[in-house]
Amino acid sequence: MSVRYVLAAPVAAHASVQPIAADAYELTAGRLVGTVAALVALAGVVIGALALARSAGRIGNGNGKRGAFVALVTGLFGVVIGAVNLGVADGGPGTGNGVIGGALALALGLIAVVLSRLALVRSRRAGRPADRPVHLRAAE
Repeated sequence: MSVRYVLAAPVAAHASVQPIAADAYELTAGRLVGTVAALVALAGVVIGALALARSAGRIGNGNGKRGAFVALVTGLFGVVIGAVNLGVADGGPGTGNGVIGGALALALGLIAVVLSRLALVRSRRAGRPADRPVHLRAAE
């Protein structure tokens, strides 16, 4: 065995283990998980915004508690799955690991959780007559 063969073997083994960057249009498992988590978190943001508007009395009837709980669950789902996706990714953006989708899911999930919390606080406050604004108390 030559010295070159002994030194070249670990380099070749290391090169074969390295992840290969995915094509730009290829849908990998990491990209799919990141995209689904980001879409669920985006749905949580939309539902949380609607629940917040409903709890303020701007649209619809009711106090928005149900929408706030749905936004909370979908936001937490986005945060957890986005964080897990970022944690298991072994490359950066463009490697096919879903890093961008995971980061987007994490950010949108946090926004959904904050909106749902605001809607829950406002819906609790809207139930008490003393806390309602003057223009709403006069209509009763």
